Formats: sequence, C-alpha cells, structure tokens
Amino acid sequence: MTSWYAIRARGTGAEVAIYDEIGAHGASAKGLLEELGALPDAAPIDLRLNSPGGSVFDAVAIHNALKRHEGTVTVWIDGIAASAASYVAMAGDEIVMPENAFLMIHDPAGLVMGTADDMRAMAEALDKVKGSLVAGYAGRSGRSAEDIAALMTAETWFDARDALDAGLATRLAEPVRMAARFDIARFRNAPTELVEAVAAATDTVPEGNGSEAHGDIVGDDIVGNDDVSPKLRCSPTAQARMLQTTTSLRLGR
Repeated sequence: MTSWYAIRARGTGAEVAIYDEIGAHGASAKGLLEELGALPDAAPIDLRLNSPGGSVFDAVAIHNALKRHEGTVTVWIDGIAASAASYVAMAGDEIVMPENAFLMIHDPAGLVMGTADDMRAMAEALDKVKGSLVAGYAGRSGRSAEDIAALMTAETWFDARDALDAGLATRLAEPVRMAARFDIARFRNAPTELVEAVAAATDTVPEGNGSEAHGDIVGDDIVGNDDVSPKLRCSPTAQARMLQTTTSLRLGR
C-alpha cells in the first residue's frame, strides 16, 4: 500500500518525511506512531514536511507523540505545511522554513448528513477541535487565543518571513524547489506564487509502510460515515472536493 509518510534511520536519529496528505490512501497515523514509539528515547528526529494537510485527529496524535519524544525534534518545511500539517509542525523544538515555503492555518470543516441534532452535534465537535488547535498555535507563537482564532477563520497563509515574525517558525533557510504537486483548489486564499509553483512541480511521494484503514476523517474535515450515503464514501481527494461544493452541508466556515 502506498503510504503518506516514510521513516529512515539517519546516524543516531531518524528522518521522518510527510510528503503527502496526512491519513491519505486509507492509512491512519497508527503505523507512524508505532514507528516513532520504537525510536530510542533521546534520538534526534528531523521531520520533513511538504503536505497540504489531512486528518486533523491524526495530526493531533502525531503532534502529541513528537512533543512527548525526549530527543530534539527539528521540523523542516520543505514546501508547504498547510492546514493539519501546520499543526504537526508546531511540535518542533526548531521549525525551519526555506524562504519560498508556506505555512497555513484555518478552521476545521466537516460534512454530515442527518437531522438537525446531528448537525448541531457536528458544529459542537468542530468548535472543540478548533479550541484544541488554537491552544497549540497560541502556545507555540505566544499570541493570544483570540488572535489565533481570527487568523484561522480568515484562512491565513504565511510565507517564511511572516511565519518567523508570527512566532510560527524559528529559522529561515535558503529557498528550495517545490517537490510535490497538490490539489490546493480547496483553499480560499492560496498565494499566487504558491499556486504557480505547485502547478509546475512534479510528484515525489516517499515510500513507506501502510497502516490500518481509517474512514472517519477526511482532510481537516470530520465526516460521520454512519450517516453518509455510499456515494460519498470515496477517496480523500474526492471528498475534499465535495466539501467545497456541498456548502449547504458544510459546517464551520
């Protein structure tokens, strides 16, 4: 099975690469978490990110696992750390961004089909998820929760220098070539230079080990599969597109 992550031994530590959508290809973060847990306690980790986001719950689990790790965690944003991937980045002891890299934060969104009570329950769940994400970004940046919440609602993109100024990165690096192509049409405010770079790039998805199927979470979106018709149970990319078009059923912003 194609995987969205890869872990490689590197000297006394490890390099973790997430160059795809978190939770893509029907694989949850379970395999990644197990491999992280098997590393020596003090092993340094280099986490290389080039991801448009993905499963918000998987991202939170990865973030927490990295925060618990006793060794130094250095995050390298090799192109994009958008949406859920930006939350994973916040786990780094150091967050390094090339000058042409981007980081984005926004509100989680969800799709549910059911009664008014089902929709209210989804809205409450989205509020709780956002509160958790706000706390993580605020804790890292030193900004107020209110400031972070407003930036998320606006879908805010940061270039490397903006992220450094905002406290969401710790160091700048030399520019790199965009190494992956993603469908970023789901995002409202993607910078023009990023859209052009992504359109011109080629896919370079790392190999890795797959893990168990995981059907509840799509993108940064929470999907209640028990109430979703079979035609909506499809690939993460297809479901993400539907979240853009099915506005009457989309919760959050």
